[in-house]
Amino acid sequence: MTSRFIALLLLCLSINAAYAAAPTVSQRPIELDTGLGVLHGSLLLPQQDTPPPVVLIIAGSGPTDRDGNNPAGGRVDNLKRLALMLSKQRIASVRYDKRGVAASQPATPDERDLSVEGYVADAVAWGKQLRADPRFGPLIIIGHSEGALIASLAAQEAGASAVITLAGSGRPIDQVLREQLAKRLSPADMLRGNLLLDRLMAGQTSLDVPTPLRQAFRPSVQPYLISLLRQDPAAAFGRLNMPALIIQGRNDVQVEVLDAQRLHAAKPDAPMVLIDGMNHMLRISPRDMSEQRESYNNPQLPLARELGEKVVAFIQALPDA
Repeated sequence: MTSRFIALLLLCLSINAAYAAAPTVSQRPIELDTGLGVLHGSLLLPQQDTPPPVVLIIAGSGPTDRDGNNPAGGRVDNLKRLALMLSKQRIASVRYDKRGVAASQPATPDERDLSVEGYVADAVAWGKQLRADPRFGPLIIIGHSEGALIASLAAQEAGASAVITLAGSGRPIDQVLREQLAKRLSPADMLRGNLLLDRLMAGQTSLDVPTPLRQAFRPSVQPYLISLLRQDPAAAFGRLNMPALIIQGRNDVQVEVLDAQRLHAAKPDAPMVLIDGMNHMLRISPRDMSEQRESYNNPQLPLARELGEKVVAFIQALPDA
């Protein structure tokens, strides 16, 4: 009887300890008035005695919203899942709809007015607002895909303590685009596509867009592309003077391991983590793109376990975290 009582007591204690370890997390909207429109986001804040580290999560290219969803594709919620995972480890986060996207669409309703520089200014303003808020500890900026470039460009002015890139390109975007287009276009269309990219790199818009590219290179998005083509992601990453972490999936068919290696070469003190089986949606998936479709439209799929482990360990090891 005594041994059974002790076993039951230990079980109760372990259950209570587990509940005590799980933080209470408040979820609420958060806004940033930039003076050029209001940006809308979501705050996850673990309730504790000391201010937790706060992560600013920046989404990837195009009309990708705060949760990682793009109207051109399915619902994935990968950035939402990332924020929830962080909150369980007592790390706060803010993820937001970029200017011109989803709830922040009224801030810049015409995509002709979007630019990389504008996105960077917004990320800096978010960072400064979070750093001035006594509820938060050190600021870490995480950027996914194109968001990794924005994170690198914004981090120092925002006063970030660290940067994490997830599936961030290490090459100028024209190189990536030419490589991708060569796999899709006929030789004639590829020639016109190269000429179009040459014009955009020279800062000139063009109406001569090959039919297969008319959606991605429509005239209204070309001013943004011109601002993007001016950037060198590896050079921007190499200028960072704070701790940084590079995470790349080996089964990513949009951004290659080579890109992570270029980022690492630009900043050798930044650890590079290559996750077996992880794709661009930050989930474990086969390498073949035809077999990755579910990870691009199923929000219930978990993120790669190693991704969470590496991100949390990096943040917790920061001197002021």
